[in-house]
Amino acid sequence: MEKEIKKWKILSSEYLVSRPWLTARRDTVEYPDGRINDEYYVLEYPTWVNVIARRKDGKFVMVEQYRHGLGEVLVELCAGVAEKGESPEEAARRELLEETGYGNGRWSLLTVLSANPGSQNNLSYSFLAEDVRQISSEQHLDATEDLNIRIVTAEQLYEMLETDSVRQSLMAAPLWKYFATRNCK
Repeated sequence: MEKEIKKWKILSSEYLVSRPWLTARRDTVEYPDGRINDEYYVLEYPTWVNVIARRKDGKFVMVEQYRHGLGEVLVELCAGVAEKGESPEEAARRELLEETGYGNGRWSLLTVLSANPGSQNNLSYSFLAEDVRQISSEQHLDATEDLNIRIVTAEQLYEMLETDSVRQSLMAAPLWKYFATRNCK
């Protein structure tokens, strides 16, 4: 017989770090069976977004940038965070335009994922933007961003997935879903 899975009770929370790109808290929690854990750590992040942007000619709009955590230059989906008061789709549209100059087209939500629901509190929204076109020739990058626009074919992108060149799991998963549900390799 299956038991009912219950939420934990938060007895107290203490913020250990509260910076623009890193907020960490320590919760004291009570499990459903009454045991207490006084060191459960949660990383708080804003809503994340990314965009699978495909032009009318079938090519994908990607970005290439250095990722310090891995020490690698990677080709990725256009991505970013939702600003306060901004919906995930508004954030995704803004990020695509700022980073690549592309926009318009037909937009739909492809998937919503969590990087790690055990210790992170945010979700990542992945959008499909079809028939996008370049509407600006300028990039409007954040101070920490240094990136190139890369246009790739479906075949090239699929090969990047097969060879694990797409390292960011919150980008690889929606791309695999895209290819699995659209038969467009």
